[in-house]
Amino acid sequence: MREIFNAEGVFVKYAEKKVQLENGDELTHRIEEPTELWWKLKEALKGKRVRVVVYEVEE
Repeated sequence: MREIFNAEGVFVKYAEKKVQLENGDELTHRIEEPTELWWKLKEALKGKRVRVVVYEVEE
């Protein structure tokens, strides 16, 4: 095995927004937006057989 990608950052931006409907019900919109890190990782791994290990970086 050899390292082909090493980066740190936010992988996907995530947000939730509560919305009131006309009938009084409440709905939660979930939004996920891939970041530049996601796109770089996708390109680095394309077509390769890999093992992915993810560590959470404490802030």
